[in-house]
Amino acid sequence: MNALGYRSTDHVEIDSSLRKEKRSARAFRSKKEEKRYWILLITLIALGVLSSYGLLVYNNPVPVDSPSFIPVVMRRIVALTAMIIAAVCHSLSTVAFQSITNNRIITPSLLGFESLYSAIQTSTIFFFGAGALIGFSGTGSFLFQVTAMVLMSLILYGWLLSGKYGNLQLMLLVGIIIGAGLRSVSTFMRRLLSPSEFDILQARLFGSVNNADAAYFPIVIPMVIIVAILLLTYSKKLNVLSLGKDVATSFGVKHQPSIIYTLILVAVLMSISTALVGPLTFFGFLVATLSYQAAPTHDHRYVFPMALAIGFLILTSAYFFMNHVFNAQGVVSVIIELFGGIIFLIVILRKRAL
Repeated sequence: MNALGYRSTDHVEIDSSLRKEKRSARAFRSKKEEKRYWILLITLIALGVLSSYGLLVYNNPVPVDSPSFIPVVMRRIVALTAMIIAAVCHSLSTVAFQSITNNRIITPSLLGFESLYSAIQTSTIFFFGAGALIGFSGTGSFLFQVTAMVLMSLILYGWLLSGKYGNLQLMLLVGIIIGAGLRSVSTFMRRLLSPSEFDILQARLFGSVNNADAAYFPIVIPMVIIVAILLLTYSKKLNVLSLGKDVATSFGVKHQPSIIYTLILVAVLMSISTALVGPLTFFGFLVATLSYQAAPTHDHRYVFPMALAIGFLILTSAYFFMNHVFNAQGVVSVIIELFGGIIFLIVILRKRAL
């Protein structure tokens, strides 16, 4: 007891009570962080809308008062719709995939979606010729590719995640090996193609919104909306799953069924995006990494919208600058992959581990 009549333990009790008052179960640590989040999110959305407007009307060769102006804009809307679909698929699937694997430096591409897409395209031209590859389009071929990718994922999940001793890390390792094997087979077949066939194939293997066909949209858009809503409504469980198996189980979450359910949704989104626009290996990783930096919270209810805004802005701004400023339409996906790969290496070198 001191001269004022207070015990020394009173200060400890007062300090602990103050700390308890500051603790909160809210998504953000302070009102200032929450305000900054919403300002940044609204700014990113506004910039994405501005880039979209530029893609639709800027550098339009047809005058505004011409009857041909609207048809030109409608053709550009097809590419813009493909960008929205790709942004939704990659941003949501990558964030969800990294959460359930508890690893922020991997992407769903490790499961072999892009390798299977490449193998399907390559085997088509290898066995049936360039005419078959050119004719391999339309809703039927699109659904075939999506179905093949989803089935491969379901077989992988059912084989390696079912049972009492299901192992997520083993599933990732097998997915990497399968992807490497498919890439090796595809590379072997491409070496046996003629130069003209190789050029035709290469155009298909580069990710580009120009690969998208508006005929697929009536099927793709409802599927993407449904899966996106399912993932968004699953945000609270993803918050728990990201804490690990033991914590999730202690909170009453069935860990293994929840993991398989999330992986199926991820597989559907990745299959749709890959079949629609082609491979975009590091795009999802780039979006997810920037989202974690921009959203100062682990709550998926806020991380998902930030990822969507960043993904859409990256695609629309990249296509706007490359198409209308640098006149380099064919290198957009290459630039995105380059920046994604560089950020991936930076993250690896900073963490010094996988």
